[in-house]
Amino acid sequence: MVDNPHSQLQAKPACTRKLRRALADLVSPRQTRSEPGEPLASRAPRILCVDDNPANLLLVQTLLEGMGAKVTAADSGYAAIDAVKAHDFDLVLMDVQMPGMDGRETTEVLRQWESERHCTPLPIVALTAHAMANEKRALLQSGMDDYLTKPISERQLAQVVLKWTGLALRNQASENSHEPTRHTTQLLVLDHDEGLRLAAGKADLAIDMLAMLLASLEADRDAIRQAREARDNNALIERVHRLHGATRYCGVPQLRAACQRSETLLKQASPNAVAALDELDQAITRLAKEARSTA
Repeated sequence: MVDNPHSQLQAKPACTRKLRRALADLVSPRQTRSEPGEPLASRAPRILCVDDNPANLLLVQTLLEGMGAKVTAADSGYAAIDAVKAHDFDLVLMDVQMPGMDGRETTEVLRQWESERHCTPLPIVALTAHAMANEKRALLQSGMDDYLTKPISERQLAQVVLKWTGLALRNQASENSHEPTRHTTQLLVLDHDEGLRLAAGKADLAIDMLAMLLASLEADRDAIRQAREARDNNALIERVHRLHGATRYCGVPQLRAACQRSETLLKQASPNAVAALDELDQAITRLAKEARSTA
């Protein structure tokens, strides 16, 4: 007999994976990860953030900790698996494209481990700078529960934490949903106001994020050029995606737009990708020049 039959109710339309999980729990109740007797609403959520990009990891960790979460950072899929096996978490925020073991592969390993131990599946939310419709479906099919598109605001983080853990974060900054939109030709090379907004109004964090992007910019350009010369499309998509992810949290509108267009066209195998990559290279040059002139 089920202790609390209402806990097994599913909203319509039911998610297939969640429905299978609920049915399995009815037949064979799983072990819970939470400490017994711990009041859920009286503690800070324990969140594992996984991202191979140190700038992105720094920003998400800073925002979450600023709202009261207890955050553990992992810079690879392998480190994430070790962390989940060693500690209890309420939620995992998982970057999708990582070298070695990507977010989907990491999630599949964790789901297998959970299944073998008959424990409650840990909510895993994908973080991605760029995902097409078919890629979003693949994320959910791999075992992830949800996804967020970068850049991610404090409000979005608080909402996804509450949705999947039932724990509320505090002091979310007000969010301006009416930010001005500019045509591509009007995008700024360097927009400090946007950088400050993306860093949730934290000036020191905005400065750090831009500095980390600029420090790796030349290496990113070289890696993209080498992948182009080698005609290695997979490596090219990976390198452009990595740079695209870094631009999502910095006030660099031109470069971000060039990354997004290049990544989209590369994934579509469009002949226009060549011109887009040329524009991306020029956008990197403009940003480096602008940064030097304002330093």
